[in-house]
Amino acid sequence: MAGAIKVLIADDHPIFRHGLKQIIERASQIVVVDEAGDGETAWQRLRATEADVAILDVDMPGRDGFELARAAREARLAVAIVFLTMHKDEHFLNQALDLDVSGYVVKDSALTEIVECIRTVAAGREYVSPQLTGFLIGNRRRAHQVHSSSSAGALTAIERRVLKEVAAYKSNRQIADQLCLSVRTIEHHRARISQKLELEGHHALLKFALEHQSEW
Repeated sequence: MAGAIKVLIADDHPIFRHGLKQIIERASQIVVVDEAGDGETAWQRLRATEADVAILDVDMPGRDGFELARAAREARLAVAIVFLTMHKDEHFLNQALDLDVSGYVVKDSALTEIVECIRTVAAGREYVSPQLTGFLIGNRRRAHQVHSSSSAGALTAIERRVLKEVAAYKSNRQIADQLCLSVRTIEHHRARISQKLELEGHHALLKFALEHQSEW
């Protein structure tokens, strides 16, 4: 299927994996190109298959999702990593975000969320199960509270507007269209905001925008 999003699924529960595959392939322009039932096989398939999105169960025999995400990052594989997990606690979510994974989906809502997640991360944005959004908003608030309250005042009006759109999970292209600016200008604004707020990491700007979205 030309132009389709290519997906790899790695989960050690074959019935769940089969159900997930069926849901995914009902969607237009998404195709499952490979599967794996354990971490070691998943790593072999991940390197051999040119998948756009890899959906990895966090808890797998052989290598778990965290090991695979680290290995993929070290190997500079051009694939968006999505964690699929039963864990709903803040600790696991923070570990995943620290690895710069693109998505984090809770298994009990995966069948209804997975297609949206795939499309979101394939477009270069991040996706976290809505039931965990509260963690995104508050997971590092205490650590950043004093710093952010003083630094946010240094932002210009346009930078605050960009942050507002970031908090709405919009891509650079969507923000550019919304503000009638070029994508390159939006990228510059995002870089300047991160510099001013001393934010580092792929998800840091999104987390800051969500934490302070009532201010923009």
